[in-house]
Amino acid sequence: MLPVNVRHRPSLDAEFLPASLWNRAYRKLVSETARSEELVLTLERPDRSRSEYATRILPHEGEAVGLNHHYLERLVKFLLWQCGGYRLTVAGNAAIAAYLRSVYAHSGTRAFDFHFMGETVYGLEFQVDSVALRDAPGAAETTLSLGRHLDGCRIGFDLGGSDRKCAAVIDGQVVFSEEIPWDPYFQKNPQYHYDGVMDSLRRAAEKMPRVDAIGGSSAGVYVGNEVRVASLFRGVSKEDFDHRVRRMFFDLKKEWGGVPFEVANDGEVTALAGSMALGDGAVLGISMGTSQAGGYVTPEGTITNWLNELAFAPIDYAPRAHVDEWSRDGGVGAQYFSQQAVGRLTAPAGIDLPADMPLPEKLVAVQELMEKGDPRALAIYNTIGVYFGYAIAHYADFYEIRHLLLLGRVLSGKGGDRILEVAQEVLADEFPELAGKVKVHTPSEAEKRHGQAVAAASLPAIPKPA
Repeated sequence: MLPVNVRHRPSLDAEFLPASLWNRAYRKLVSETARSEELVLTLERPDRSRSEYATRILPHEGEAVGLNHHYLERLVKFLLWQCGGYRLTVAGNAAIAAYLRSVYAHSGTRAFDFHFMGETVYGLEFQVDSVALRDAPGAAETTLSLGRHLDGCRIGFDLGGSDRKCAAVIDGQVVFSEEIPWDPYFQKNPQYHYDGVMDSLRRAAEKMPRVDAIGGSSAGVYVGNEVRVASLFRGVSKEDFDHRVRRMFFDLKKEWGGVPFEVANDGEVTALAGSMALGDGAVLGISMGTSQAGGYVTPEGTITNWLNELAFAPIDYAPRAHVDEWSRDGGVGAQYFSQQAVGRLTAPAGIDLPADMPLPEKLVAVQELMEKGDPRALAIYNTIGVYFGYAIAHYADFYEIRHLLLLGRVLSGKGGDRILEVAQEVLADEFPELAGKVKVHTPSEAEKRHGQAVAAASLPAIPKPA
């Protein structure tokens, strides 16, 4: 491992090794080493859009091989969950390509990512190709012309794990909104989900003279309005998912007479809502709730077709980094910026809670202790704040960020305030060039509720009459 000077050690996680610092140490070593090699990584998606990342590595020989392997495996992991793709092209070094092919393989260390990115998300087998540097495919990014359409009578909805929100929007003004409790996670019959969404749409439609367009947001991966992965349907069998859930929104569109109908990841819609409110682009949205959610609006104000699933992007390079139970990988965001993180840190902080207590209840217990000034709760929020300060710098290596939009229950109350204070202290000390560049925003409850509804409703464009 490279020697890395971590000036801010989280009190409850002394082994934390920030990816941002490790990568900077590696790149510094590369810049000081003769014969460093250029390498270009390209991720391609089925629509032939491509994301490119150019870097340099140490001469691939001797002791440098291990450092190169570590740097590139973690780099590819981040890029996969940021951009998505079923084909990775490595231009510049065939040995590196062979190594990554062995790691991201059916039985490789990253078999989970191999199957998820290939079969689950894109319906194709994941592959790693090797080409000469001159034959790198090049970037071909696609931005989506979704959002910012406010004309006409629109419905916007958001599907959460405990409630579904819906709003009627006329020419950009919310004329009706409501939240209805539901329990979708463990429902085996997909009709429950279909009927629930249809009920909310009908309630909103009753408040308008007509329905011109419908837009929605939900956690998960959606490609061309098709449900690829979504925790809302975790109780549905694979057969029912394939036959009744995957194209559920196409069926809903048909029931509503074929009006323009668009669905996007809730993180993207949240970032879009923030961008619309701020009147600016380069917005990275992060939510710390049940898990970690992310979304991004480009500097030009558009949405990409990237995944932006930062819950599974690594931010901790410690050899014994905390392991995510789903992907079986260590150091990924879900274990550091969510209710899981708070629950994991209660024991090191000396807070004795029942092992079988649900994570939302553990969060409430810690929040109550924080309100009372309990130093154990303070240690938890200080630790997450250190995590986050270093993670912001890591995200800035992959995104152009002018605005950081923060949401989620973990960030509420005094604990959330402390997370942001500590994160900004870390940024100011370790990354002063970023501290003054990235503006942090935490919207109010009303802004979150109505802003999300308007942004979701604005997703589809209404065709103009000839």
